[in-house]
Amino acid sequence: MTRKHKITFIVTILALFLMGGCASLPTDFERHESHAFMDTDDTHFGKASHSEKLAHPNQSGFLLLGNGLDAFVARILLAQGAERSIDTQYYMIHNDVVGSLFIDQLYKAAERGVRVRLLVDDIDQGGRDFGTAVFDSHPNVEVRIFNPFGRNAGRTLQFVTGFGKQTRRGHNKSFTVDSQATILGGRNIGDEYFEADPELAFVDLDVLAFGPVARSVSASFDQYWNSELSYPISVLVEKPPTPQEIKQRKKEFDDFISQQADSEYLRHLRDSSLANRIRQNRVVYFWGHGEVVADDPQKLTHDTDDTKYHLSEQLKPYLADIEKELIIFSPYFVPGKSGVAFFKALREKGVRVKILTNSLSSTDVGVVHAGYSKYRKDLLRMGVELYELNKNLTKKERKEMKEGGVGRSKSSLHAKSFVFDREKVFIGSFNLDAQSRIQNTEIGVVFESADIANLMAEGFDQKIDQVAFSLELKTSENGSETILWHGLVDGKQQTFDVDPYTGFWRRFGIGFMKLLPIESLL
Repeated sequence: MTRKHKITFIVTILALFLMGGCASLPTDFERHESHAFMDTDDTHFGKASHSEKLAHPNQSGFLLLGNGLDAFVARILLAQGAERSIDTQYYMIHNDVVGSLFIDQLYKAAERGVRVRLLVDDIDQGGRDFGTAVFDSHPNVEVRIFNPFGRNAGRTLQFVTGFGKQTRRGHNKSFTVDSQATILGGRNIGDEYFEADPELAFVDLDVLAFGPVARSVSASFDQYWNSELSYPISVLVEKPPTPQEIKQRKKEFDDFISQQADSEYLRHLRDSSLANRIRQNRVVYFWGHGEVVADDPQKLTHDTDDTKYHLSEQLKPYLADIEKELIIFSPYFVPGKSGVAFFKALREKGVRVKILTNSLSSTDVGVVHAGYSKYRKDLLRMGVELYELNKNLTKKERKEMKEGGVGRSKSSLHAKSFVFDREKVFIGSFNLDAQSRIQNTEIGVVFESADIANLMAEGFDQKIDQVAFSLELKTSENGSETILWHGLVDGKQQTFDVDPYTGFWRRFGIGFMKLLPIESLL
């Protein structure tokens, strides 16, 4: 490269950073504070399960939502039963069938006079401001965007030049009605999160909760809604939609919704067992004390080592109390040195540790697998039981993920849950990796229910060999260590001595990524 070319290259790079640095957000607006309605005991869901609430004072009722279609139905029926408010926060709401049906129900609730507050992270909102502003134009709807990108510069450029700001996202997922009922878990809003394939065991998990937990989620939502990081879509959209544009877009949207009448989602809404039980108030909930654990939105405006805003600090007492067994479901699992030390301390206490995460063949984020795989031998050596999902994503599926963005694989593990001593359970949006621990914001709930904890633990024990590879650390006579993967392939037991279903170049790429100093970002 000649000197002239070098200068040109440097000037170009500087120009790109300056362009990214010029990205700005509006400041000349008033962010009106609003808060959740708490005087809602006289609403439909406030009066639901009244006798059970009296029998379990200060406790919440919990129902697992493992089946994707049931998880869809629960959200829709909560929306249909809302009387005062719907407060919902998501990392991603896809512009697909489920995303449209979800927005349609929010709109219909607003038409009944329900106040709808929708808070969504900006990661998946590129090119969607106009449609979002159309939805926001309803007098009973307000949409805010969390940690938005500037609209006067390209997103990719801002992602690079805004490293440490735009790379930190609001990963929270919650859906709360009348501060009486809430759904927490790992699902974003999109078709692939609401599948009903029985072969996709453990793929995703939510929990529906009634009682005090719902009020705690409302309080957390208010923190984010009124945060300096939340911007009304009305101040971000380049030009507000005209009445004629709103009318036209609404007609197009209604036409699309009408075409979904015979979709699997709406058939399940009409006919499923859960739908009928919710309508008839015959759902059997498991009652117990619960604590909502959530990052403070200020986590994103402070240094990553300022842990007083971190959800992980709230989990520490539960982790410290483990005596017998810890089961972990985490799609993105990068324990780091501190995590390895924690698991070693548990093993020294005699605690059995079982972990299910994605395999290299099932993960939709290869670089995270690189961060995890360097710790496999350490964990196996100390007796941690490691399992990796037995799924093989095709080239087509990987191509679709690259085109559609992170988190679009319906074959990957996506549930985020822990089972403590078969007595307590955590369910939420929190992964055991640095992104969740120190970069992004998250929310979840820890609740006491031996019934649910045993249901999950026994389900793990019964199904794990069918859906995952069991990892074994084999030591040769000369002391060298090799990982073996044991699992079912076409119904027959098979053993691999390299990551199953992967080729040389994919493994080579992951090996190279292990060398990069990026673990704190994974």
